[in-house]
Amino acid sequence: MPVTPETPGWKTRLVAVCGLLLSSVSLSATDAVIERQYSESREPCAEFAPLKRPFFGDLHVHTRYSLDASTQGTRTTPSQAYGFAQGESVGIQPWSKEGEPLRSLQLARPLDFAMISDHAELIGEVHMCNTPGVEGHNSWECLLYRHWPRGAYYLFNATASLGAAHLGLCGADDELCKKASLVPWKDTLRAAERYYDRSADCSFTTFVGYEWTGLQPSSGGNLHRNVVFRNATVPELPVSYIDAPSARQLWDGLESACNGADDECEALVIPHNSNMSAGYMFNELEDDGAPMGLEYAKLRARYEPLVEIMQHKGASECYFKSGVTRDELCAFESLSQDNIAGFDNPPQPDTGFVRPALTAGLALEQRLGVNPYHFGVIASTDTHLGTPGASREEAFLGHGGAGTPAGDSVPPGLPDNVEFNPGGLAVVWARENSRDALFDAMQRRETYATSGPRIVSRFFAGWNFPAQMCDSPNRLQLAYDEGVPMGSDLPPVAEGERPSFLIAASQERRERGVPGTPLQRIQIVKGWTDEAGGRHEAVYEVAGNAQNGARVNTATCETSGPGYNELCSVWTDSDFDPSRPAYYYSRVVENPSCRWSQRLCNTAGVDCARPETVSEGYEPCCEANHRAIVQERAWSSPIWYRPSS
Repeated sequence: MPVTPETPGWKTRLVAVCGLLLSSVSLSATDAVIERQYSESREPCAEFAPLKRPFFGDLHVHTRYSLDASTQGTRTTPSQAYGFAQGESVGIQPWSKEGEPLRSLQLARPLDFAMISDHAELIGEVHMCNTPGVEGHNSWECLLYRHWPRGAYYLFNATASLGAAHLGLCGADDELCKKASLVPWKDTLRAAERYYDRSADCSFTTFVGYEWTGLQPSSGGNLHRNVVFRNATVPELPVSYIDAPSARQLWDGLESACNGADDECEALVIPHNSNMSAGYMFNELEDDGAPMGLEYAKLRARYEPLVEIMQHKGASECYFKSGVTRDELCAFESLSQDNIAGFDNPPQPDTGFVRPALTAGLALEQRLGVNPYHFGVIASTDTHLGTPGASREEAFLGHGGAGTPAGDSVPPGLPDNVEFNPGGLAVVWARENSRDALFDAMQRRETYATSGPRIVSRFFAGWNFPAQMCDSPNRLQLAYDEGVPMGSDLPPVAEGERPSFLIAASQERRERGVPGTPLQRIQIVKGWTDEAGGRHEAVYEVAGNAQNGARVNTATCETSGPGYNELCSVWTDSDFDPSRPAYYYSRVVENPSCRWSQRLCNTAGVDCARPETVSEGYEPCCEANHRAIVQERAWSSPIWYRPSS
C-alpha cells in the first residue's frame, strides 16, 4: 500500500527496509514477506511476530525534574528510571544525612518499554533551584524551594497552572528559565538514547516525551496530557502549558514544532485523569466553550488516538453510584473528588469518564462527520518516584506527587492517600519491540490497559467468525484475515449480518515474586446512540463466571476458590441495529485479591474491632470507605461500527 500524508505514521520514511521470510511463529518459515520501515537508524529486531505480541510498558513517569516529585524528595534521574524499568534497584526517599536512601524498589519482571514524562512547565526553575552556580539559584523563589518545599510546590504550581506563567526568577522574556530548561531536557534525551536498544536484540524501548500540565482554573479540572514522540527527532524544548495554555494551542504548537516540520519529528498526545477533569476533558466543546466545530474535531482526532484510562490517581472508565447506575464494576478505584485542585466536589456522570465520552463521540460524528473521541486506551503509573511499572499491590510504597517533603525518616502509616492505587500498565500489540512498531500500534489504537497485572487480552470483531473459532489452532490468523483487532473500525455490513467478536485472555504468568491471580470473567461493553439522539450502554457477560465462588480472606489475604488460567469465547451481538453507530470493548476481570492498603493494614496488626491496634497513620484502614479487596482487570481499546450512510 502506498504511503501518503493521509496514512497514519506517514513520516516513517524509509531508513531501513528488510524483507523477511516469516510464518505466524518464526523467521524460519517462508509463507510471507513483510517489509519493516524505520524512521531512524537501527538494526531490525531478530524477534518478529507477524501475528503480534503484547509489549508491556509505562508512558507516565516523573523523575527529579518534575516540581511535584522534587519537592517531595525524589532524586531519581531519567537514567536511573530507565534502569529501574529494566530490572535495576533504585533507592527512594527518605534519605539519610549521608544521602543514602532509606527505602528501595525493584521490579519482579522488567518492562518492554517506558517513557519519562516530566512536567514541561517548570523544569527550568527546578534545575535552577537545585544547581549551585546557575543564575537564579539564590533568588528568593529558590530559597523558598530549598527551605520550604511544600510552600514552593503551591507557589510554583499556582503560577504555572493558574497563570500560565513563569516566576520572576526567570528574568526578561523568561530567558533564564528557558536556558535552564535545556539542561534537564537534554539529559532526558541522552537517557532515552542510552537505554534504547537499537541492536537486533530489541530488549528495551524508550520514548522521548513529557507532560503538558493544563488546568481549568475555576473548577480545578485536570486537563493534563502526555506527549509521545516517535523517535529522537524532537523540538528544542517541549511545548508547555505556559507556551500553549489550551489543548488546541498544544496541538497547533506540536504541528508547528514537530508534525508539520520537514523532518522525522512526529508526536501524539494522550489525555489522562479525565476522572478529575470536573467535566472539562470531554465536554463536547472547544477550549473557549464554543460548540465543537469540524476543524477542532479533526485536529483532536488526529493528535489524540489514545486516552489513559487508569493510573495512580484512579480509574477513568465509568461512573457508579448505587441506585443511579447499574454497572457496579465502575466503582473500581474511584475517587471522592472530581478535580485535581482539592475542591470538595464529588464526581458526577458528566465528570469526564471515558465510556460516556466514547458514546458522545458517536453523537458528534453524526453531527460533524468526525469522531473527536475515537480513542483507544492505555494505563500507566504516573509514578513520581521515577519507578516505571511499579504497579504491584503487594509491593506498593506510594507514588508521591502531592509535593509533601520526605523528611529524614520513613513516615508512619500508609505510604500514600488510601484512595490512590499502584497504577496500571500500557500494553501494545506489535510485531517487534522498536519505537516505530510501538508508535504505529499506538496510532492505530491496537493497545489495551491493565490495572497492574500482566494480563494478556485479545479482542477482534468480524462479520463471519465461526462459533467454534476458539477451538481452532489458527484462530489468530483467521481473526486478522477475516476481522479487525482492537482499536479498529468494522468494515461495511452486508444485509442481515451481525457482528461477532473473538475475546481471549490469559492470566498473568506465575513466577518468583508474581502471584498470578486467576481470571474470573470477560465482559463486553457496548455503547450506541438511537435515532432520537439518546445515548445507551450495555454490559454483556461473555466468558467465565461472575459467581465462581472465588474468595479472599481479608485478615490473611489468602485466596480460595476456582478461576481460569485462560478464557476464550465468540460472542454475537443479537441486538445489533445496522442503522445505528456503536462501539464495543472488552473488560477482563480477575478473581478478588487484597488491595495494597489492606495488605499494609494487616502487616501493621490493625484490627478495627480493637482501636488500640490502630497506630498513627493507619486510621484509614478502618474508615467506612476503605476498600479492602480489589479485582484487577484489563480494558481493550474499542472496536467501532459506523452505518454506511
